[in-house]
Amino acid sequence: MSRAHDQNDSQGKRQLTRRDLLRQGVQAGAGMAAALGFFTRQSRAAPTLPGPSGRPPGLTAGEGDDLLVRMQGELQRAMSKPRDARKWGMVIDTRKCVGCHACTVGCIAENKLPPGVIYRPVPITEKGRFPSVTIQFTPRPCMHCENPPCVPVCPVDATWKSLEQVVVIDYDVCIGCGLCVPACPYGARSLDSGANYTNETPVVQPYELRPNYEYGKQWSRADGEPPVRKARKCHFCLHRVERGMLPMCVTTCIGRATLFGDLNDGDGLVARLAAQPNRMILLEEKGTRPQVTYLV
Repeated sequence: MSRAHDQNDSQGKRQLTRRDLLRQGVQAGAGMAAALGFFTRQSRAAPTLPGPSGRPPGLTAGEGDDLLVRMQGELQRAMSKPRDARKWGMVIDTRKCVGCHACTVGCIAENKLPPGVIYRPVPITEKGRFPSVTIQFTPRPCMHCENPPCVPVCPVDATWKSLEQVVVIDYDVCIGCGLCVPACPYGARSLDSGANYTNETPVVQPYELRPNYEYGKQWSRADGEPPVRKARKCHFCLHRVERGMLPMCVTTCIGRATLFGDLNDGDGLVARLAAQPNRMILLEEKGTRPQVTYLV
């Protein structure tokens, strides 16, 4: 009797312990949820830009939103203007880039990029001297230069600047001569060799042969069709922008380090950041006048 009684008592204690643990877990989860909610609310406040007096300016529409929300609203405002009245540009804040390469991977997925073609590499630079050494990540899309050296070297006029001042390529016209590739001082161009990641495996995977929709047109790589053996590069995801969506690299940036918008919009986030005193132009001495600005 005493052994049975002890056994039942032991089971009751174990059950009570489990209930206690469960109750404690629920309470801890509620506390964690509350903490996460606090941090989420705190992180929604976007940094305001200093006004002429050095104080934050009065909030205008969207300035208190998350940067993605604000850029989305400014994109809608820009799309209401004629094409030749807007000028797409990008600001990359190197102080916020953590080198996660989410922009690179997102771009590859969005544009179905094959081996050897990367629109958004993130070079890594080591700065300082031991023991005071730091690492800087510098995402490098196409600069969409105001004076693009890749355009005049094309023998068939397959590349030019659009009305929105974006350097574009017509895959149907491009002959794949490759002259534009070394002409770019930023290494932003490459040739599509037609290779697949799953070449030399038993079966080339169907996802590698899916079409992409660059420049608002469906392109298929099947049977060597364009853009195979054509020059390729970043195009600010114009196929997304034309449908009111931000470029893929902007939406995948976990640190909000990549900002996109209309440089002709003086009240816009990108135009104002591009004029900050801590801005840096990549290879400014080349005279290409890039539309991509870095903050350092």
